[in-house]
Amino acid sequence: MYGGSRAAQLVTVPSPSSVKKKMWNSLPLDVLAKIFSFLSPESLARANSACRHWHRCGRGYLLSMGSAVTWKHPPWFVAVPIRSLSGCCYVHNPNSDNWHAVPLDFLADPVRLISPIGGGLILLRSTSTTVHQLALCNPFTRQYKRLPKLNIPRTNPATGIVMLDPSRGASFPAFRVYVAGGMSDAPRGCGTYESTLEAYDSARERWQIIRPMPVEFAVRLTVWTPDESVCCDGVLYWMTSARAYSIMGFEIETNNWHELSVPLADQLEFAALIRHNGRLTLVGGTCSGAVSVWKLREGEVWSLVEEMPRELGSKLLGGKANWGGTKCVGTDGVMCLYRDLGSGMVVWREMKDNGRWEWFWVEGCCSIRGKKVQNFPIRAVLLHPNLAPSHFLN
Repeated sequence: MYGGSRAAQLVTVPSPSSVKKKMWNSLPLDVLAKIFSFLSPESLARANSACRHWHRCGRGYLLSMGSAVTWKHPPWFVAVPIRSLSGCCYVHNPNSDNWHAVPLDFLADPVRLISPIGGGLILLRSTSTTVHQLALCNPFTRQYKRLPKLNIPRTNPATGIVMLDPSRGASFPAFRVYVAGGMSDAPRGCGTYESTLEAYDSARERWQIIRPMPVEFAVRLTVWTPDESVCCDGVLYWMTSARAYSIMGFEIETNNWHELSVPLADQLEFAALIRHNGRLTLVGGTCSGAVSVWKLREGEVWSLVEEMPRELGSKLLGGKANWGGTKCVGTDGVMCLYRDLGSGMVVWREMKDNGRWEWFWVEGCCSIRGKKVQNFPIRAVLLHPNLAPSHFLN
């Protein structure tokens, strides 16, 4: 009976949304961390800002994994203007196909990109001095650290990166930076070619002179070699940009140097080295308009593995008569060809659903959130964003 002297007792039935919220808030940290490991960087950033419990879990997951984080999403394209002092780097997120501007006002010097390093770090070179001064930064955590000065001050040497097996529990990537050649820092233009090789070890945090190197290699690495390098099978490679193109190789275990030929060396208008599926790979464009991809096989034999579709090549050229100014960055799983910030780029990527490699076009950065962006020449790297502060940069 609904009447009577006693008041009816009301029973509150929780809504489905509150039950779901309580369920997510009560998940153990290890379970939540496992879920977070499948998120893309931008989704992880949103999850970290959802509540204190998720923020603590996300931050703890990244800090505990350190350099052992396994990236399940493609790297981002990070570009810095070569000459413009815009104070930003421009980042393309392949997951959402959006461009973002990331401020670099925390950097102590104007810089030039050299190479990505594991753990979301980038190796930089200061452009405020002619003497080679290197630094590391994470543009997403706004951390910056200068490396110690070289034992032998030099200008315009070739720089290469070798990733090492990290120590168990290491919170930063283990790597070695090699600097080869360059001009000695002498007054009144009396400098000479520096025929020595130095290496910086991230564990010891100091430079060490390895050994002398052939003078002819020092000259070519100083005059004709950009900072891009690729390490494959224990050999550090640099492309020399003199016509005709050739490759300088340094065997890390034996400290020996050798030269490697390039296919169609006298016909290439641009050439770049990347790492593709663990193998040294050459990307080059000829005067006929074709862009080809070669892979180095056993016995130092080059094998043609792919050609870029002509229609994409024409789009990348944008009416220009040659491939001059074209650049290429790549890593296992993706390769990007580009010219400047606003002209767009051609991407060759492995598709996760079927394992096939496909070509497609990505529009350049002309505006961000409705605000027009100036077009200028850029230097770019491919980077997996890391949102965890690095103790190594403190």
